[in-house]
This record gives sequence, C-alpha cells and structure tokens, in this order.
Amino acid sequence: QKLCSCPSGCNPFAQTGRSKLQNTRASLNQQIIKQMRMRAGAENLLKATSNSKVKEMVLLELSYVNSNLQLLMSELEGLNSSVEVYQNNQDSANIPLIALGLKETKEVDFSTPFKDFILEHYSEDGKTFEDEIADFMDLRQACRTPSRSEAGVELLAKYYSHLPLIESRFFSPTRQTGIFFTWYDSFTGVPLCQQNLSLEKASILFNMAALYSQIGTRANRQTLTGLEEAVSSFQKAAGVLNNLKETFTHTPSYDMSPAMLSMLIRLMLAQAQECLFEKIALPGIRNQFYSLMKVAQEAAKVSEIYDQVHQCMIQTPVKDNVPFFWSTMSQIKTNHYRSMAHYFVASALLDHQLGPGDDEDKQEKTLSQVYDSLPEGCTALDILKNKVERQRIGKAHIRRAILGHEEALRIYGLCKNTNNLEVLQEILKASHQRSLNKYSENENEEEFTDYMEAPDIISKTEHKAEMEFPAAAKVKVIDFFQRLGPLSVFSAKQRWTAPRTIRVRSDDRDLGFTLKGDSPVQVVSLDPLCAAAADGLKEGDYIVAVGDTECKWMSVSDVMRLLKDVDEEGIDIQVVSMMDNSTAMPTKSATFCGNLPKTYSMICLAYNEDDKNSKSRKVAKKSSFLSWGLKNKMKSASTLSLPTADKAGTLPWNKPCPTFPSSSSYNNDSGLY
Repeated sequence: QKLCSCPSGCNPFAQTGRSKLQNTRASLNQQIIKQMRMRAGAENLLKATSNSKVKEMVLLELSYVNSNLQLLMSELEGLNSSVEVYQNNQDSANIPLIALGLKETKEVDFSTPFKDFILEHYSEDGKTFEDEIADFMDLRQACRTPSRSEAGVELLAKYYSHLPLIESRFFSPTRQTGIFFTWYDSFTGVPLCQQNLSLEKASILFNMAALYSQIGTRANRQTLTGLEEAVSSFQKAAGVLNNLKETFTHTPSYDMSPAMLSMLIRLMLAQAQECLFEKIALPGIRNQFYSLMKVAQEAAKVSEIYDQVHQCMIQTPVKDNVPFFWSTMSQIKTNHYRSMAHYFVASALLDHQLGPGDDEDKQEKTLSQVYDSLPEGCTALDILKNKVERQRIGKAHIRRAILGHEEALRIYGLCKNTNNLEVLQEILKASHQRSLNKYSENENEEEFTDYMEAPDIISKTEHKAEMEFPAAAKVKVIDFFQRLGPLSVFSAKQRWTAPRTIRVRSDDRDLGFTLKGDSPVQVVSLDPLCAAAADGLKEGDYIVAVGDTECKWMSVSDVMRLLKDVDEEGIDIQVVSMMDNSTAMPTKSATFCGNLPKTYSMICLAYNEDDKNSKSRKVAKKSSFLSWGLKNKMKSASTLSLPTADKAGTLPWNKPCPTFPSSSSYNNDSGLY
C-alpha cells in the first residue's frame, strides 16, 4: 500500500501552445547535446592525429557542427521569445509580458541505487521499500510538467521539501550513489550533470519562479483581480529567484549565474511595477492637473525600472545569452512609458490653466516635485501663471513624447520576433498618434518654432513592487522513508553495525541496564555481569526491535512496556552500535568560473541512458568550451484611459468615459486619450 497518492503534472502530450513549446524545447536540448558530443569527439581526434588530411576533414566537420549549434541556439532563442503563448487569451489590449520557460531535465531511475543503499547502509531489504521509491519517482516525474496554477507551484514545493530528506537518507559524504541529475540551461540548452542534489534543488526553485512568471503573464489584466494576481505572481517570482541567488551561489549554469539571476529579478519586479501602473489606470485617469502629474511620475517610474533592466541585459556575461527579443522589449517599454510620462505632463500644462479658485501653492509644489531642475530663468510659479511659458514647456514635453514613441516604433522594427506581436505594434502606433494629435491641437502657424528641450520628469510611485517569498514554497511533508527510523540517527552520514540479536533475561525483575533518550532508545548503565552483556550488548547501543516489534520510533516508556514482562526465558532484542565516521570524501560539485562551467562535466556527454546502472563512469576532460552564443477631443473630458489595441471597444474604461484612440481609429476626437 502506497504512503500517498502523489499529485500528477500536466499531460506532456496535451496539444496546448505551452506544452508544444516545452516539447520543442526538449527536442532542441537533445539535438544540442548530440552536436556537442560530435564536437567533443572531433576535438579529441584533432588532438590525437598527426595526419594532415585527417586534420583537414576534422576541421571541416567542426565548422559544420559549430554552425549547427549556432542554428539550434537561434531556434532556442526564438522559443524564449515566444511570449504570445503565455498571454491571456482575452487580453488583446495590453503590452505583452515576458514569462520564463521551464528548465528541462532527464528522467532519473532511483530504484536500483536506493534499494542497494538501503541494503548496504541500513541493512534492510530494499525490495520492501519499492512503493516508497515509486512514489518519490512519480513525484519527480510530475514536476517535469507542472500545471500553470498554484497547484503546480505546490507540486514543485512539495518535491523541493522532500529533497533535503532524501539527501539525508541516501547521499553519503563518503560514497557516490551513481545517480546523475541532468538539467538543461534555459537559455543555451547546454546540459549540466551532477551527482549531488544542489543542481536539483536550484533547478526546482528556478522552475518555481518560471511557473509564477507564467501565472502572471496569463492573468487577465483587464480586470482588477487579474492585475492583482499578476502583481503578486511577479513579486513571488522575484522572491523565489532571490532565494535561489542567495542559497545556491555557485550553480554552474548560465541561467542561474548571479548576474543572470539579478537581471531576472529586476525583470520580474519591472513587470510587477508595470501591472501596478495598469491597475492605477484601469478605472480611467481623471483629467485633472494633480491626477495627470501623479500618473506621469508613475509612468516615469516604470520607464526607469525597465531602463535598469536593459542596462543589466547589455552587460557581460548576460548579454551573450539573454534573448535579443527581451532586450528589445525592455528598450521599447523604457521609451514607451517615458513618452507617456511626458504626454501626461504636457496634457496637465496645456489643457489646464491656473484659475482664481485653484490652490496656487499646492499646484506650485506639485509642479516643482515633478522636475529635478526647471528650465533656466523659470520658476514653477512662473510656468503656472504665464500662459505663454506654460504653452512653451507643454509643447516641449509633447515633442519629447513624439520622439520617444518614434524611437519605440523604430526599435520594434529591429527585432524579427516582435513582428508576431501585432497588439504591441497597435498600442505603440496609437500612443504615437495620440501625441501627434495633441501637438497639432496646440500648434500655431504664426509662432516661431521653439526647440526648447523639456526637462526630465522625476519618477515616483506610491506602490513600489517588492520581492515576496511565497508561503506556498514552504510545504510540510512526510518522509517517504520514515520506516528506516528517526533521521537524527538513521541517516546517510551515520555509520553503524548490522543489527545484532541479543537475548535479554530478567533477574529478579532486573534486566541489567536502563534506557534513555527519545526514539530510538539507547542502552545506558549496562551491568557488565548481566546476561545481556555476556550476549554482546554494549553501552550506547540503540534498540531497533523487541521480539517481532520494530521500535525505532518508540519512546523509552513504550520500549519498557514491551520489556516489563520478560521472564527468565527472556526475549530477543535487536540492537545496532554507532561506528566512528571515516574521513568524509570531498563532494565533487561544479563551480562557476569565468562565466563557464568549470566542471561542466563531459559526464553528461558520455552518459548513456542505456547504461544507467553503471556505478562509475570515467570521461575525458574537455579542453575547451567554444562560445557559440548569439550576440547578438475633448479638453473637458472627465476621465482618461491608457491607449489600447482594443478594436471592439469592450474595455471597462471604454464604456463610461471617452477613451484613448484605438489602433483602428487614430482620428477619433471623442476623448483626450
């Protein structure tokens, strides 16, 4: 009978866009490892031969293999750029967000190594633990295809919580288990193989963060609930990634290097901040001086954060492996939201005048807080009171908005992967046209052209996105192998003798020893002249069975209850003695060095799935790791809304108030936005 019914993952053969994408990723990973094996063989042959003709043929083969690797990595980059698969099906009016793809892994067979270890180390029949081993293997298999929901996160968290228990039970510091964990880099497809559980733990955390990012991108951002879900998901993704970065500092995988994780954390927080901005704008932006200034600074904050993300993406070594599409999107959003900020400030200055009933001091304070430095010779009060100066600065802001939107559209055209995102193009065009319309409304042909540069807008937000470590990541689990005994004693790092049978007899209700401790109980105060001592019982022995009753988990009172009726004939008990641990063998673990896996084992290249039971594998050390990454009109309108690509006009803010022009109606003059 199994301990529990393990949750299952998604059907890996389901024909959903997300599963197709993940299956393609797995296929590409296999092709990449095949080409790397061929390259490793060719390099070895090149070093071994002195025949010039053979060298010429090998060099030709190497150039062919490296070309194939370049093409395969280009395909993998295309997969990481396929953001449309992860978006909400009903969300056709928001700028797409980026989701992380799940890391792929090979299947692992724990059956034989675990059963052998149970027999050799715990002196128990490994076959009696087949159900527990099967449950654990089913749990890991389900983690390869988690559902895009909280249940999927909980599944990964459950497996992650089991790993320390498994490590304590089966991964001894003095011997190798022969179990190989292989994971593929999410960005390069390069496989990494280790025999310890550090890579397994780190990869599960990465996939947990990836799952949260996919939940965030799937949320319906046309509703308040959906936006709150998106914000929470991206903040949790950032929290998990930060935990990964701080816990596993030497993971030899590009996608989990400190620099890459720092960039991914910033990206998740930037997307959370973007959703917070959309949440502010969802009910509509009031066409009032203070509201427009506030939203302008919120938009400037989003732009600032995306600019920081882009700066991270163009630094070495991140720029060598991050998809060009990601870098393009961060640039587009930096320019787009900065232009929106200038548009909102321009609207506040051009569409509103300081009236006799307005709070002059409050408006002056608001305007001065928007600018880091005012134009030379101007004060905030001068701008507010002087209609000409107000118009002049307002038009300067609208010019910067137009230039920024044009730059965003230019960058959009540079990346082939953005061509599939028609929604993005429509929103960028609608925003650009809105700024052009605003400029034409305030243009006076009799005026001289003024090329004044609008001052920068200070970013400010009342709702800053923060990292959040999810409570769902901490799951209490029951040890699959608790029958082996309390982990404090019966673990892989402890060594003890095989169970010995001792005959215990009572001499005038005296057994000749006393017991102490929690489970398992320990023999103390042993009378060296008693029958049990003569039969081999030692001070400090642990009692693991009394008669036919296992008592590894029993307390002192429970064991004494079993022994209280012992007569002169006695009863057999089983005991084990703790042994001194030998010097621990240093665990071989890959380390990150020079942005390349220092011990990126050729193990994963030489490892054949048909040879799973091999206890040891000797592989040649690879001399070099060639870099093959790609470098890659209504001024009196009461409310305003963000520009959208919604053609049907079904958005919440489209019904009660005038809206931004959609991509299909640039000349609509029914509203300010």
